[in-house]
Amino acid sequence: MKDMFDRCYYDVLGRIEGRPYVTAIAAGSAGQGAEAQIDRIVTGWRLRRVADSVIVNLGAQTAEAIAAPKVITLEQGRQCHDLGRAFAEGLKLGIY
Repeated sequence: MKDMFDRCYYDVLGRIEGRPYVTAIAAGSAGQGAEAQIDRIVTGWRLRRVADSVIVNLGAQTAEAIAAPKVITLEQGRQCHDLGRAFAEGLKLGIY
């Protein structure tokens, strides 16, 4: 995520103001820190959040768990899918 923002930040600055965004976050623990970081970065782009984040807590707290492949539950996948589908539909209908 940081790499993407580092590479793109100045290239899109002044070009995407007012656009909507949502976030689905895979976190090792709570995830609110990642959410706050994203919100702070996109403030510079003047984006607007249009839905609460979906935060999937993967519980990766050790070096081994962090490096291991991650698996989410069907319910967690459904929550992310539903968020993306609702966002896409809102864009399609011009709600955002």
